[in-house]
Amino acid sequence: MSLTFLDPDDPEQLFPKLNKALKDPNGLLAVGGCLSTTRLFNAYRQGIFPWYNPGEPILWWSPNPRLVLYPDQLIISRSLQKTLRKNTFHITFDQAFDQVINACAQPRQEESGTWITDDINTAYNNLHAAGHAHSVEAWLNNELVGGLYGVAIGQVFFGESMFHTQTDASKVAFVTLVEHLQRWGYQLIDCQVHSAHLASLGASNCSRADFKNLLDQYCVPSPSFFAWQPQ
Repeated sequence: MSLTFLDPDDPEQLFPKLNKALKDPNGLLAVGGCLSTTRLFNAYRQGIFPWYNPGEPILWWSPNPRLVLYPDQLIISRSLQKTLRKNTFHITFDQAFDQVINACAQPRQEESGTWITDDINTAYNNLHAAGHAHSVEAWLNNELVGGLYGVAIGQVFFGESMFHTQTDASKVAFVTLVEHLQRWGYQLIDCQVHSAHLASLGASNCSRADFKNLLDQYCVPSPSFFAWQPQ
């Protein structure tokens, strides 16, 4: 099966159908295109996200299965419950998007590089300025020590990346986000691919086809939907 090459000058160009994605590597769907706000919004709406290493062309993915979390299925461990009760961290929304994405871009201890390139950084800051991308921040003594960012469309939040410099800071940010999303009427959180960390918080796999059906159902507002409500 051959990959579709996207025109970088046509952000409205349609993506191929999700069933055209490769099995190996899992979910690779298309190559090229651009990181415009229009292109990114259309991608997420269809269950597609960009991920590529520096020096590579833009790669677009829709893996099968997909890791998702339903807000009412959040699992909070006893140790995390203790941390939450201590109120160690002050959590905010959309107060430091650029700082959060910059922190997420820092290489992890076991890695030498990052997929959050300058182009990705700029693209998601533009998506944030357009009202689609959002951040959650965890502060300790007025210092940013954890957080995450992602994209919100309709009643779905698409998680992208998180970071922490203090134990449990990103977990507290995530739990706080999930609790708010549930109150606001969100129905689904996209976690992209399986990780033991996210599974421990209640995330589970669903098929690509089921995920697309969920997006078709929930990427639109409903009468009880309160949209993104930052503090």
